[in-house]
Amino acid sequence: MKKFIIGLLLTFSSANFANAAIIEQALDYKEGDTTLKGFIAYDDAQKGKRPGVLVVHEWWGHNDYARERARQLARLGYVALAVDMYGDGKQANHPDDAKKFSSEIAQNMALGKARFVAAMAALKNIDATDEDKIAAIGYCFGGAVVLQMAREGVDLDGVVSFHGSLGTPNPAQSGAVKAKVLVAHGGADPFIPKEHITAFIDEMNSAGADYQFEIYGGAKHSFTNPGANKVGEKFELPLEYNQQADAASWNEMQRFFDRIFK
Repeated sequence: MKKFIIGLLLTFSSANFANAAIIEQALDYKEGDTTLKGFIAYDDAQKGKRPGVLVVHEWWGHNDYARERARQLARLGYVALAVDMYGDGKQANHPDDAKKFSSEIAQNMALGKARFVAAMAALKNIDATDEDKIAAIGYCFGGAVVLQMAREGVDLDGVVSFHGSLGTPNPAQSGAVKAKVLVAHGGADPFIPKEHITAFIDEMNSAGADYQFEIYGGAKHSFTNPGANKVGEKFELPLEYNQQADAASWNEMQRFFDRIFK
């Protein structure tokens, strides 16, 4: 049995929910000899078990943005775990490092899958989590990860990719995709070639997957991240926050969760 180490517990009241107490926990979990540093959030005022959602970070690593998305999911009534795909909470401060870290997973998806499954086990180990209702969302690199987990038949109710990469060297086989799939794509994202969109849709159709592909016109890469513009300017990358696309895609995710967890 894997050992789960709960870190510092922080509790605060949410102004949006009467008597709500959003619990935040640093959560260390293991995959092999590697310590993975996650972050759990859930509403302690809510009674009974509720669905769990894994949050897979951008190529920068497990950071404040991923943790904030976990908090937002907690306020919606889910148990959310912001995962660590790189190990030891490693983060990149430069695109060169981000590319290196993300490539190590992309080129060794067996390792990536093992770390993802370890995060699933850690999420299910939380008392508030309904072990039979698990989904995953991911951003950029994380979007590619959750889509690949769906392709490989990981036992998830659903996955949501926000401005994630769509290509893969290991496409889904017929009948392999168990999870329902939602893709939130920026229509002006220069990192995703149009042929990748066509290939992804063909792949999902051939696999018999239950999927939605939502395109947000004018939205560029990282359209959900309010810090995208600053980072884009600093490193001369075509990143841009789009408040309208962010809100619309988040609302679409909520409708998707209502459907898969009904």
